[in-house]
Amino acid sequence: MSILAGSAERFAYDRDAQAVGIVHLGIGAFHRAHQAWYTDLALDRGDCDWAITGVSLRSGDVADQMNPQNGLFTVTERDGAGERNRVIGSIRNVLVAPRQREDVFAALAAPGTRIVSLTVTEKGYARKADGRLDFDLAAGGFYPLVAEALERRRNAGQPGLTLMSCDNLAANGLQLQQLMTEYLAQERPELLQWFEDACTCPSTMVDRIVPATTADDRAALAARIGVSDEAAVFTEPFTQWVVEDRFAAGRPRWDVVGAQMVADVAPYESAKLRLLNGAHSALAYLGLRRGHTFVHEAIGDPAIRPLVEELMRREAAPTVAAAPGQDLSGYADSLLLRFANSALNHRLAQIAMDGSQKIPQRWLETLAAASVEGRRCPAILTALGAWLSHVRGDNGPVDDPLAGTLARLWSEAGMSGIVGAVFGRSGVLASEWTPDAYDCGEIERSIAAKSLTHPGSLSPHLTSLNQASDK
Repeated sequence: MSILAGSAERFAYDRDAQAVGIVHLGIGAFHRAHQAWYTDLALDRGDCDWAITGVSLRSGDVADQMNPQNGLFTVTERDGAGERNRVIGSIRNVLVAPRQREDVFAALAAPGTRIVSLTVTEKGYARKADGRLDFDLAAGGFYPLVAEALERRRNAGQPGLTLMSCDNLAANGLQLQQLMTEYLAQERPELLQWFEDACTCPSTMVDRIVPATTADDRAALAARIGVSDEAAVFTEPFTQWVVEDRFAAGRPRWDVVGAQMVADVAPYESAKLRLLNGAHSALAYLGLRRGHTFVHEAIGDPAIRPLVEELMRREAAPTVAAAPGQDLSGYADSLLLRFANSALNHRLAQIAMDGSQKIPQRWLETLAAASVEGRRCPAILTALGAWLSHVRGDNGPVDDPLAGTLARLWSEAGMSGIVGAVFGRSGVLASEWTPDAYDCGEIERSIAAKSLTHPGSLSPHLTSLNQASDK
């Protein structure tokens, strides 16, 4: 039975009349709950020819879920007031790059395609520790696909593309442009000038909490709406999308349905990465260490919540150059409410994955900015200690592209040298922040606190935390 036969709210536009205008690389749950959701609403407001072809870069699981459903799926918003379900019609089909490579090239090079968007996660950009492109890793990712499509478009006299990163990277558009330029300079130098002249890479900030869907979620949804949806996604009511309005060949009217089109994404991006994502990662590693499973459990822990508030309000927020009207204190308030949403069941282990790719922009950039201003960040240092404990294996198997490297560093450097081996000037995560003696001591104290199990255990540290943050 079609999803359209269920009781969920649905779109009103003629789906079959919509041509594909967007190809999305990395079609996971977040894209379906965010960009595809916005595009569905824009099509419902009268936009035309902005349907989406999704591309899975590795696994065929999403294609196997969505293609039998003709690309249809539901987005369910959950909070204390209940659930709201909507059928999304903006995705036309899903291709699997390893087994449909020529079809992917054709979709990217099609005359109607104007935007190529990406949610490939931080590690999907194949960056070295210094931010430059790792060509060995890039060869197995999206770079060869996009480069081939660009060449076909140029040779056919077609317009350039907008390459739009929707991943949690600082200045994600600029980073994508620089990395793509590096790739083309080595692999297809004849395309460099055309890429620079005809294509754009706008920056974006995306914000919506989307936990992994479980079998129980799908079963409960089927009972609620009367049909089964193998591609269902579940999320919170809150959503935000801030986009640099710089497109090569037009865009959907996302601004009509709630997206913010701006000249400079940086203030919103910094706030999201340093407050929301920074707090999320702290909740993950501190929460797992204390035996919690979900975000709402961790934020409800009186030993953790003060650290998270400290991180957001007194450490991260002062490093953000807020845009006019951007209320960082109010933003922190709203984040605490969102974290406490027990209807989401957002797993800490999901957030904890790939930490080595996340903490540079979530924590290390805040530490660098605060250091310039002469301020300490003991809450972030405490979280760094919890992360180092995590990658040592204290919480179980480590899911991180640098898991082997970090395990070796722990074995070679031990407690007395691990901070320098990871974060020092020659460390595997060297950055503009270099830990001094105070920083090393706070991180080591956090690592040693791994056995703390009762809510009052961290309260002596909170006293020093408040004193240190005034320095």
